[in-house]
Amino acid sequence: MRQLKVMLFFVVAVVLVGCGTAHTVPITGRTQSLMVEDGQVLSLATQQYQEFMKTAKLSTNAANTAMVKRVGQNLANAVTNYMNAAGLASELANFNWQFNLVQDNQVNAWCMPGGLIVVYEGILPVTQDESSLAIVLGHEIAHAVARHSAEQMSTQMKQQQGLQIGAALAGMLGVGTNTTSLISAVVANGFNFKNLSYSRNHESEADHMGLIFAAMAGYDPQTAVTFWQRMAASSTNKTSEFLSDHPSDETRIRQIQGWLPEAQQYYKKPAATSTKTTTKAATTSKTTTKKTTNSGQVKTLRVTSNKK
Repeated sequence: MRQLKVMLFFVVAVVLVGCGTAHTVPITGRTQSLMVEDGQVLSLATQQYQEFMKTAKLSTNAANTAMVKRVGQNLANAVTNYMNAAGLASELANFNWQFNLVQDNQVNAWCMPGGLIVVYEGILPVTQDESSLAIVLGHEIAHAVARHSAEQMSTQMKQQQGLQIGAALAGMLGVGTNTTSLISAVVANGFNFKNLSYSRNHESEADHMGLIFAAMAGYDPQTAVTFWQRMAASSTNKTSEFLSDHPSDETRIRQIQGWLPEAQQYYKKPAATSTKTTTKAATTSKTTTKKTTNSGQVKTLRVTSNKK
């Protein structure tokens, strides 16, 4: 009974430190609580990005490199136009958009805060065209725009502070060190499972926002369904959704299908003819690259607030 009371102290302590600066996520209108400043996050992200790029090998495929930069910039322009029209220009003031294609066979892409994006060559045979690549880049850009990294850092800070306060309270109650450590481990393990779900929420939000960002840039959002179907078919890791930080393939596709009517409201005209991915294996084929004339202009619908 005494251990249960102490555990409750730990949980209450975490709740007590759950304060921070309220911020509204564009598009979804979800309210998040942030405990870290943009300057801190962006400075750290820039350092880490630069360190990565020092050792990364840039792709030698000029056509694919140009495609990644072109599609990325189209999306960046569309997002910037939307944020400006919505009165949120200050949220992108310190962004330094970068889109780099690196030599790596992983089926992956990622984005650091501030719009610092890396695409691995291994994902291009799955994307196959510019529209699907826009879905990937839109998803990564959404992570940065939604400040998911800052939110995760804030959550970890709150949990650490809560555990520290809980340990102090347990000591004041005369609870032994071993018991305190055990309870801390149990509570921390519970936080780990919560964080997994929290990360899945971020991934779903990035899917939602990224779908709309791609539509804003002139890429057909319906492409997302077939792209994620190809991703599901190519995946060799079938980790249970409950223990994963990403939604299951089935959940992801179902959610995207539900968001398509909203995304279609932003989709006005198709981008230029998609550029097919070139691969080293297909050395005898030729790829014609057509420059996208997409201006990135978007129609601003609405930005709701305080819906978290």
